[in-house]
Amino acid sequence: MVLGKRFSKDMSPMLPSVEEAKDAEEEEGSHSLGGIPSRPPSRPLSTLSRGSVSSKIVPRSESAKFMTEEDVKQETSDDIPTEEKGEHIVSEKLPEDTAEDTKSEDWDTDLEIKEVKHSYDPSGKARYLSACQLFGVVPVSFFIRHMGDSELIMRHHGLGAQGTKAIALSLVTNTSIVNLNLSDNSLEGEGGAAVADMLKENCYISELHLCDNKLALKGAKALSLMLMENITLQRVNLSGNEFDEQAASYFSEALMNNQKLEFMDLSHNMFGDRSGEILGAAIAENTGMLELNLSWNHFRKKGAVAIAKGLGANIFLRVLDLSYNGFGNEGAAALGEALKVNNVLEEVDISNNRIALQGAVRFALSLKENKTVRVLKMARNPIQSDGCFAILKAIQSNSESAIESLDFSDIVVNKQFDDLYSAVKTNMPNLSIKLGGNSDMFKRTCIKKTGIAMSKEEIQQLTTFLDKDKSGMIDISVFYRALTSGCLQP
Repeated sequence: MVLGKRFSKDMSPMLPSVEEAKDAEEEEGSHSLGGIPSRPPSRPLSTLSRGSVSSKIVPRSESAKFMTEEDVKQETSDDIPTEEKGEHIVSEKLPEDTAEDTKSEDWDTDLEIKEVKHSYDPSGKARYLSACQLFGVVPVSFFIRHMGDSELIMRHHGLGAQGTKAIALSLVTNTSIVNLNLSDNSLEGEGGAAVADMLKENCYISELHLCDNKLALKGAKALSLMLMENITLQRVNLSGNEFDEQAASYFSEALMNNQKLEFMDLSHNMFGDRSGEILGAAIAENTGMLELNLSWNHFRKKGAVAIAKGLGANIFLRVLDLSYNGFGNEGAAALGEALKVNNVLEEVDISNNRIALQGAVRFALSLKENKTVRVLKMARNPIQSDGCFAILKAIQSNSESAIESLDFSDIVVNKQFDDLYSAVKTNMPNLSIKLGGNSDMFKRTCIKKTGIAMSKEEIQQLTTFLDKDKSGMIDISVFYRALTSGCLQP
């Protein structure tokens, strides 16, 4: 490699002098191998080399005698090392291998090449518009306006599967939305799968609502697989999506493997007894769920008992909604047994579960031991006033009871219950009870409907007379017949 003049000057102190080089040459000449000098044949003897200080005259060849002055200058110039002339020698022809290597190497330049930079789009607007073209749908202006908000509520927009795919594709990189609500948009299984795929990548959305979208088995499978990977979602509402016994198996896997999800709503679906057995086992294994809604399904007998057993083994669940199922007396008894050992559950809703007086009495036994339930809802169950009385009596006998609210909506109670409630209030002043009315109030209302002008005292005397068995109940039909026939005698 040929060096420039500046570099040669910098290196000159490090190079040997002419005298040192000469001494080295003489030393080399003194050593021989087998009588043959070790100097390479390509180098001339020191006495004949140029720059020599020897006084010997070197004879010129015949051709050199006829050289002109310009030829001499040219020859002299050629003899001067390139370091002194400051020139760089570039090979006119490189070997093939070297040429190929040179082409493959990156070359440097002082020119500034401007690169085209695309601005980062955290909202995903550009991606959404491209996705709409890809799936052949019209962009939704509402989505474009609100895709930078923290909450995106798009219920009843008729998105369909294709429109949902476009939205899901743009939400993969969205960093603003944390609450996504796409309820009632006819997503079906295909659209639900698109949302599930998006949530495998998006790590910002923590609340998801996909109610009433007919997701069915395909959607259940996709969402369940997503829940086994996603660690960001905390609340998921999948109410009203036609999930059946087969879908229960997928959700069971999700409940047992996802420990980050805190709330799940699977109400208004088609889970039956087999689903109850599957989900009951999952409830027992889950260690992260705090609130579970299984209302408006078809849990009967075996399914109800299985869910109750799962609740007994669970140590994390705080709120459980089992209303509008078919637990019956058997399910109520099993749930009562679970509450004897469960020491974390705080709210239980078993309204409208076909629980009769017998089931209420058996369930009441658990309230004598439970210390954590604060809210108990048993509205619209045919437990009658005696069933309400048994439950309130059990609470009164438990000095460590945490009950704060009882819901007996649409259940008429009698005076005996009113008296007990008044007594319990002295020891539990914060206790509130929601009733469907008491018998006395019901009697007065019915009598007033007859159109007879009577004072409060007169109505009380009449109801006392009609309630001959002192059960707190009167047959209003008998009263009406007596009025119409004129046979009513004091």
